[in-house]
Amino acid sequence: MTDVVCLGILVADVMGKPIDTIPAENRLALFEKMELHIGGCAANTGIALTRLGARVRVVGKVGADGFGDFILNTLKENNIDANWVVRDPEAGTPFTFAMISSKGKRRFLHCLGTNATFNLSDIDLRSIRSTRILHIAGTYLMPRLDGEGTAQVLREAKRAGVKTSLDTAYNDQIQNWERIITPSLPYIDYFLPSVEEAQKITGETSPERMAAVLKDICPGVVGIKLGPKGFLLKTDRIEKVIPPYEVRVIDTSGAGDAFVAGFLRGVLEGWDFEECARLGNAVASFCIRAIGCTAGVRPLGETLEFMRKKVATTS
Repeated sequence: MTDVVCLGILVADVMGKPIDTIPAENRLALFEKMELHIGGCAANTGIALTRLGARVRVVGKVGADGFGDFILNTLKENNIDANWVVRDPEAGTPFTFAMISSKGKRRFLHCLGTNATFNLSDIDLRSIRSTRILHIAGTYLMPRLDGEGTAQVLREAKRAGVKTSLDTAYNDQIQNWERIITPSLPYIDYFLPSVEEAQKITGETSPERMAAVLKDICPGVVGIKLGPKGFLLKTDRIEKVIPPYEVRVIDTSGAGDAFVAGFLRGVLEGWDFEECARLGNAVASFCIRAIGCTAGVRPLGETLEFMRKKVATTS
């Protein structure tokens, strides 16, 4: 049986660094480095999970083009079951140009490509039944699946006895954040948005109020990723901020997906949710020390040793 199915967006990421200013029209600017990486929440979380020792399947959609070949080959190279990824002969593979500043901050230019056409008809529901956890990765960037379509997939997973997780993606073009996510919330066991996304959904300004509003609708665990401030965990019994690990930041790309991978890896181990969050923070701390969404993620043993050393040096 597969441990986790990551269903959602797949992207080819081209990353340039350092880019601190954008040149005027018809002008040239130089930067030092450009790299091609696999990206998209489903791929990022899936690859991080495999690095941590989980068995992963990815479900999504790419184009019948070179970037699509790159994504599928990279998934397979990372020992991920990519047999359920659909290829579209007409729409192109989703593409992001990430401009990384000298401080590790990012600006993005993105083409939705096949993520804009990904829908229920592209998903063979058999792919989500033989797994322990279904993770929906990239809500708000899948316009033909978001909303009731996602809720239908989650309901099917719950009927099959599968635990469910969902992570959102920030999209400036979205106006109806709450309406899109509301059908899915009753069927989610682990809801893990960023603080910016939770604010858009709830209209609240404090993370505590955001978590309270979401928990009223979502019966499962609600967690809000707070970036450099850590992670706010809210369950039926606990409301607590889990602090981050202090490390030198190279690139924050993929940090949220890396956190989710660590959190879900802890769930697979049967850990309590505070320990799951600490593992999530540790995986994210490795992620942000390398360029790319997954390049810095380390195996579970190395990550746990890092956590033990951090505890030893702070106690």
